[in-house]
Amino acid sequence: MTTLEPADRVALGYGCQSMTAPLRRVLVRPPTAEGCAAWESFAWRSEPDTAKIVEEHEAFRTLLAEAGAEVIVAGTPLGAATDAIYTYDPVLVTDEGALLLRPGKPGRRVEIDAMAADLVEAGVPIRGRLEAPATAEGGDTVWLDERTLLVGRGYRTNDAGVEQLAELLPDVDVIAFDLPHLNGPGEVLHLMSLVSPLDTELALVYLPYMPVRLVELLQERGIALVEVPDEEFWSMGPNVLALAPRVALALEGNPETRRRMEAAGVDVRVYSGDELSKKGDGGPTCLTRPILRA
Repeated sequence: MTTLEPADRVALGYGCQSMTAPLRRVLVRPPTAEGCAAWESFAWRSEPDTAKIVEEHEAFRTLLAEAGAEVIVAGTPLGAATDAIYTYDPVLVTDEGALLLRPGKPGRRVEIDAMAADLVEAGVPIRGRLEAPATAEGGDTVWLDERTLLVGRGYRTNDAGVEQLAELLPDVDVIAFDLPHLNGPGEVLHLMSLVSPLDTELALVYLPYMPVRLVELLQERGIALVEVPDEEFWSMGPNVLALAPRVALALEGNPETRRRMEAAGVDVRVYSGDELSKKGDGGPTCLTRPILRA
């Protein structure tokens, strides 16, 4: 795998082996009435208000556009797929194209081919895909740098998923970390529930549940840590989307986490997500599939 220069990625229109380079193109999927109606099947905390969740998503897309990103709206019909608004999970975008993942949540597997069609429509080639018995979700993948992919091994991403990712990315150092059991397989706990890069040398973390080897790796790389307080972990304090180096989009609320990020020199922007995020446990990263960062 070749690592592209930013200008080369811009020319291609895709390439995303970074979590913090300026966000140029991003794929999102708006909520629908049919999708909202299936909320219980997807274990949402409560029923979303269809009108309000649509309004929140429109406002969210506006914030992405104002940050300079081309916002691509997925158009392939999906029907009653409530979680499909969380476009981060079914795919991983590399400098050579998209890798189609295989979500550990069975109800989400219908999203894979729809996402593939939307990506091809956006000019992103499909480079490969995971096959059964492998499972892996985007929320368990974090680019530490262009050659290092961190993967959370938990209830949504299994050993076969980690192995197939390593095979599909032969020139990338794929490093897996066990995730804590916490409340079990019924609740989402992704690697990105615990860590969100803010810059190449800065990350937002919730230390109590972090794998020790991951903390040590971040320290070895000289990455400073902004710690989320205990009381803001469950309200998705650690889940923020870097729009650019030290520019973050966060769910409204979590004032202490925001204060700590700002003290570290981060420009924090917020969105309203009472329906969009809190009821389905999906933060700003979950709601996006970055296609191009450069």
